[in-house]
Amino acid sequence: MEWKDLPVSLSGFPVHLVGVKGTGMTALAEVLLSRGARISGTDVADTFYTDAILSKLGIRCTTGFLPSDVPDGTRLVVHSAAYRREDNPQLIEAAARGIPLLVYPEALGLLSGHFDSSGVSGVHGKSTTTALCGVILKGWNAPATVLTGTEVPAFGGRCTWTGGERFFVAETCEYRRHFLHFHPQRILITSIEPEHLDYFKDLEDILAAFEEYGRSLPLHGALVYNHDDAGALEAARRILKRRDDLKAVPYGQTAEGDFRIDGIEMGSGEIRFALHGFSGEFKLHVPGRHNVGNAAGALALCSLIRGTEGSRTPSDDLESARRSLAAFTGTRRRSEVVGEAGGVLFMDDYGHHPTAIRTTLEGLRAFHPDRRIVVDFASHTYSRTRTLLSDFASCFGAADMVVLHKIYASARETATGDISGRDLFREVEGRHPCVRYFEEPMEAVGFLRGALRPGDLFVTVGAGDNWKLGRELLRLAEGGVG
Repeated sequence: MEWKDLPVSLSGFPVHLVGVKGTGMTALAEVLLSRGARISGTDVADTFYTDAILSKLGIRCTTGFLPSDVPDGTRLVVHSAAYRREDNPQLIEAAARGIPLLVYPEALGLLSGHFDSSGVSGVHGKSTTTALCGVILKGWNAPATVLTGTEVPAFGGRCTWTGGERFFVAETCEYRRHFLHFHPQRILITSIEPEHLDYFKDLEDILAAFEEYGRSLPLHGALVYNHDDAGALEAARRILKRRDDLKAVPYGQTAEGDFRIDGIEMGSGEIRFALHGFSGEFKLHVPGRHNVGNAAGALALCSLIRGTEGSRTPSDDLESARRSLAAFTGTRRRSEVVGEAGGVLFMDDYGHHPTAIRTTLEGLRAFHPDRRIVVDFASHTYSRTRTLLSDFASCFGAADMVVLHKIYASARETATGDISGRDLFREVEGRHPCVRYFEEPMEAVGFLRGALRPGDLFVTVGAGDNWKLGRELLRLAEGGVG
């Protein structure tokens, strides 16, 4: 059954979510629940961090995808893009009952039409930038709802913050052009470069997708873009060439206007910077120069939203924004501090693209100049590893030691036998003085227990499951097992 819009009122409206433990799906559940919907869900039996969020929300999650677990009276089924309608038992059951089906990006898009919405996009930085928008708007007590693609400590350990229903700021994804379902009044572009090469043909194909997204803005909409990023700058140039009605707001060190970054000073545990259009300095306590750009972009977008309310970042708002940025502790799996034991600081980061890995490690090096950095990395997807092999080989320069593993496969592709984790190891070994390889992440426990020493920073990096290695090493260190 075709479903063109959500009801104006979701009070008591029963929605069933298939794949509810996915970060985006859990965030969607939070927003739908805040608008009064009755939520049920199903997923695999494995435990994820979202299980705790669902439990706090009081959402019952069944396992096994049994057709009988689709509740009677369900009016809408939303499913993760990871599940196909032709072979998932619950989706087949829903179709047989005549229940409308939406995939997550479609549901998010329909939801966006009920707000004054802003979409945050980009190959890198969109989760952190969206979270930064959230903490700024939260500090302003803005009537807004913010949805990120990860857990945010400042949101009470959830993926969303709900302060009202006038504005909606959401992380929107370029994969398979999913963001074209979204209906924004404003779009922010953080960065564009080759990514998701199992779907996009090349950089030109990705740029075309972002151009289409930008041109979907309504008359006199706003485009916020990172002037320091070549891809974002090129997309903005193409969009604005065709849409001269749009308000263009660049940010970055090379930008003109209020959101030009005039100076960055790095210190141990702190970054200070200034913006051209505002007096005084801003501070961040999360690592990486790239996060200064993320903060500038978030301020630009939030200022546009605030202007819609009839004000333009008055002094009280500016001081609130300074406090919010200074208090920001990051997001889950983005330079996330997992713990410290035995003098070793354990961190985890979702970075899975060479550019993200390089900027993350360089940021950690500047933020923790006195620590030896040991990075554990498992590459994600065969297509990404194959296409960007040379870039992967050169992205670990800021680390003192690198530990590598097999490629963490994606459900959307199969191994072709022409690329492996050992191929990546050989490439990195040719450019880095200290590299080790263990096929499975947990096989490295013994080696790393002996190699790590007080003062080290150990960081697991990647979109796979090697994060479990960091947790195990932390557990052993906390127990005094050396």
